[in-house]
Amino acid sequence: MSKPKKVALAYSGGLDTSIIIPWLKENYGCEVVAVCGDIGQGGDELTGLEEKARKTGASEVYVADMREEFVADYLWKMVRAGGEYEHKYLLGTSIARPLLAKRQVEVALQTGCDALAHGCTGKGNDQVRFELTYKALAPHLPVIAPWREWDLVSREDCIKYAAKHNVPIAQTTTKIYSRDRNIWHISHEGGELEDPANGAPDGIWMLTKSPKQAPDKSVDVTIGFEKSRPVSVNGKRALSAVMLLEELNAIGAEAGIGRIDLVENRFVGMKSRGCYETPGGTLIMVAHHELESLTLDKSMAHYKEKLALDYAELVYNGLWFTPLRESLDAFFEKAAETTTGEITLRLYKGGIEPVSRKSPYSLYSLNIASFTMGAEYDQRDARGFINLIGLPIQVRASLNKAQKKTV
Repeated sequence: MSKPKKVALAYSGGLDTSIIIPWLKENYGCEVVAVCGDIGQGGDELTGLEEKARKTGASEVYVADMREEFVADYLWKMVRAGGEYEHKYLLGTSIARPLLAKRQVEVALQTGCDALAHGCTGKGNDQVRFELTYKALAPHLPVIAPWREWDLVSREDCIKYAAKHNVPIAQTTTKIYSRDRNIWHISHEGGELEDPANGAPDGIWMLTKSPKQAPDKSVDVTIGFEKSRPVSVNGKRALSAVMLLEELNAIGAEAGIGRIDLVENRFVGMKSRGCYETPGGTLIMVAHHELESLTLDKSMAHYKEKLALDYAELVYNGLWFTPLRESLDAFFEKAAETTTGEITLRLYKGGIEPVSRKSPYSLYSLNIASFTMGAEYDQRDARGFINLIGLPIQVRASLNKAQKKTV
């Protein structure tokens, strides 16, 4: 690859991307365009971001508010699908990467950049997620991945590099967690968490109260859905998707909801350990599942569960901009046509209990389900049903019995 003249960098202001700006200028002699998306990281992380990027060498800085797009067009699709990786992870980092990479590509094309760069390590999933998006949206632009080129091998090395180049950072050698935050979740990795034998220290959690410290009184929260999209909290329709999620984040965090400690299988072939906090997202996913228990028939519900596993893996692996994801979304959109209603959850010290399920499309019939004999269900019909279903079992048992007699 010939040396590029202008590189668009996916910039977060964290340790890695902060030192990449001077590294690119030092090693490639190029202009650096820093591209950042506001997806709900929080004010502290974005405050002074543009000034910091310019001081460390960026010639242009672009910060876009993408919170509503992130929630409405990415998170809600994942909720509709029931996407959950390895039974625990609600994909908070995974689902954000395609959107951030898309914005980076858009800025690169608008500003005449001839290369793209990111701060993902050569061991992580994010390098795959970013670069698969680049291939889908700008396959002609070469990619620079400093972690696959430079001689820095650890976070400690990066901290030393930052100090040498006068790059301000928040990390220290004694506080070296790698975190990723957006409006859906925050992840914690690194430090003592790298050894799964170590328990997660109390000090790592940032969004949620410890269940032990949560209020001693339970609280009920009602979430309303229209075709699988969350639209209301406690009977009040939200003005925006962002406002709804922020409200549920506050409710869930106060009750100690949404903490997980996970050893996961990375796409690149290794296991990793991380701790995640997803307070509002956990409430939404639980409520959505309870609503589907009313509105989906057995065959649809069970088939959807199978496809949800595929969808979660697809998102985790960075295959968002693919015909397969679009095709799966078409299925989930059809499946969600009747997923409308309200679910009330009771929260207490990290626990969630469903207390009410309502839907105008409920398939639950009290007359049929009741133990009392009703006109809509003749229990005598069950005999023929069981005889037909059990016919292969009966034939095999008779054959086995006959064979034993001849031995």
